Amino acid sequence: MRNPIDRLTAGLPHPARVAIDWVVTLAVAVGIVLGVKAWVVNPYRIPTSSMEPTLHCAAPAEGCLASSSDRVLANRFIFRFRDPKRGQVVVFETPPAAQRLCNASGTFVKRIVGLPGEVVSERNGLVYVDGRKLAEPYVSPSRRDDRTAEWPRIAPDHYFVLGDNRSGSCDSRAWGTVPRENLIGPVFLTYWPLSRIGSP
Repeated sequence: MRNPIDRLTAGLPHPARVAIDWVVTLAVAVGIVLGVKAWVVNPYRIPTSSMEPTLHCAAPAEGCLASSSDRVLANRFIFRFRDPKRGQVVVFETPPAAQRLCNASGTFVKRIVGLPGEVVSERNGLVYVDGRKLAEPYVSPSRRDDRTAEWPRIAPDHYFVLGDNRSGSCDSRAWGTVPRENLIGPVFLTYWPLSRIGSP
């Protein structure tokens, strides 16, 4: 049984049928790739040192530890089925306040620290959630700041996010929480450079 393309091009010369078959095949392949990128998985590059040393950016930019920026993959659909969790490294659309205060736009990569309904505070650079100290093995002591502050209770469907490089991160401490609708998805893999392949 011939496929629909064969039936539609049955009256055409053989070279034309082959050309049309290739064009359709390539168009379908491109459509699949774009669909996966838009709805399933998308790659991102780490542009700043806000997540060092968990995710590297490229020197000689300030605070960067590597010669090339890490490339990561984010799961774009999982938050449609389950709630974000504390500790996840997430990609999100930059809120307007963050665009103004951080002089940046597009997407950010940070770690979820506070969940809806919680109160996040910082005492001499150590983070507390509802008064309990948060264990953060991913934060290097040399990259903590010495801040002491407490932020308002997190609104429903909002998340408090911080960079792992606390002394060099423009995050929820400066511009507030991230609405769930801005969350694109969790980072699940560093795929480049090859020496850095793994989960963050």
